[in-house]
Amino acid sequence: MIRNPFTTLGSAVLCTLVFCQCQTAPQATSIELSNTSSVNLTDKAIAIERTQLPNITEGEVYPLIIASTGDTIASQLNDLDGDQKWDEVFFVADLMAGGDETYSLTWVNEKPEYTVRTSARFGKRSSADTPVQPATSEVLLANQLPKSIGYQAYQTDGPSWENDKIGFRHYFDGRNAQDLFGKRASFISPENVGINANGEVEDNYHVMADWGRDILAVGNSVGLGGYSLMIGDSLVRLGVLVTDSINNVEKTTFNIVDEGPVKSIMDYHYENWHPLDRSYNVDERTVIWPGIYAYQNTVKFSKLHGDETLVVGLVNINNQNPLEEIAVNDDWMVLLTHDMQTYNRGWWLGLAIIVPRSIYEGYTEAPQTGKLTNSFLAKLKVENDKPVTYYAAAGWELSDDRFKNHDYWKSYVENLVQQLSAKVDVSIQ
Repeated sequence: MIRNPFTTLGSAVLCTLVFCQCQTAPQATSIELSNTSSVNLTDKAIAIERTQLPNITEGEVYPLIIASTGDTIASQLNDLDGDQKWDEVFFVADLMAGGDETYSLTWVNEKPEYTVRTSARFGKRSSADTPVQPATSEVLLANQLPKSIGYQAYQTDGPSWENDKIGFRHYFDGRNAQDLFGKRASFISPENVGINANGEVEDNYHVMADWGRDILAVGNSVGLGGYSLMIGDSLVRLGVLVTDSINNVEKTTFNIVDEGPVKSIMDYHYENWHPLDRSYNVDERTVIWPGIYAYQNTVKFSKLHGDETLVVGLVNINNQNPLEEIAVNDDWMVLLTHDMQTYNRGWWLGLAIIVPRSIYEGYTEAPQTGKLTNSFLAKLKVENDKPVTYYAAAGWELSDDRFKNHDYWKSYVENLVQQLSAKVDVSIQ
């Protein structure tokens, strides 16, 4: 299990906390959110650290958050560092531009039930003849690839995560690419996606279901939001291809940190990755919350030599239109495509990666052959043990018919960046 690989990982929440001294401890805690931006915020991620909350009831308790309108707001507690103690209260909020909202927080003994808007899923079979079982963690050694053991051990080739808008999956079988599930409905996809009636691993998600399907051809790219390094001018892959028997990562560890109605978190640790006779360790944290056609990824490298560049990928297999490079604001740079770039060019699909502008060093294209191909790659400055957070987004026409239109997709991504950048002040009393 990974223990606190990111010391300052946020949830795309820029919150300033203001504490008010009170004469007596109230039964309920008042939380006031102030949107300091000129943008209307929808499902804005709000995380409040445990240490910032007064009057927490002793014992096993859960937050109950009530808006000024009387509506109950879905919330959850997250243990971010694996010490079996929760670290934050998390919820999402709608805020008018320049507007304020007040909430009441009380602690209850029974865990409230909410509409589930996020999910993290992982399943594994221990042999070719045993059924897939759900799991929350996994260790993959270099000699345990599908070609070595003779079968695919993992449901959907590795972990999947989704919200009410979109879904993704990570090829944990050594490839370490990020794939895309297009969704036609807001409900969470069934638990048996990627498993047949006998409990066997089966590719049953490349056909249309009521919830949606896998829509993206990934090939030997890193998919949507996958990443690696350039060492000098040499592009290397974190991991290998499906045709390889031995991984270039000695040990890969996966853990579902938390899965809840409004936030799901997964961690990966790559121990002793060996490209070009070097050895690196890599930590990765993937986070998703409701309401956005995107996920957040944070990566951190150790044992860098100083001549490396982080590259974050945008698959370029069925796209026939130019890449767009958009400096939305001072904080974020966007690389964006829009085309009928699903399987067999069947549907319109917009793709984008959103990367920190302060460390952006342009982009390059991966070659058409080799271990890492068919990708636009954002180049980012990377330093030892310094986390880099970015976002990957996708808009499918069957999720929202307006995504057929290039200008609408571009506008959506630009607005998403403004939403992510918006600062919310939080007053607790």
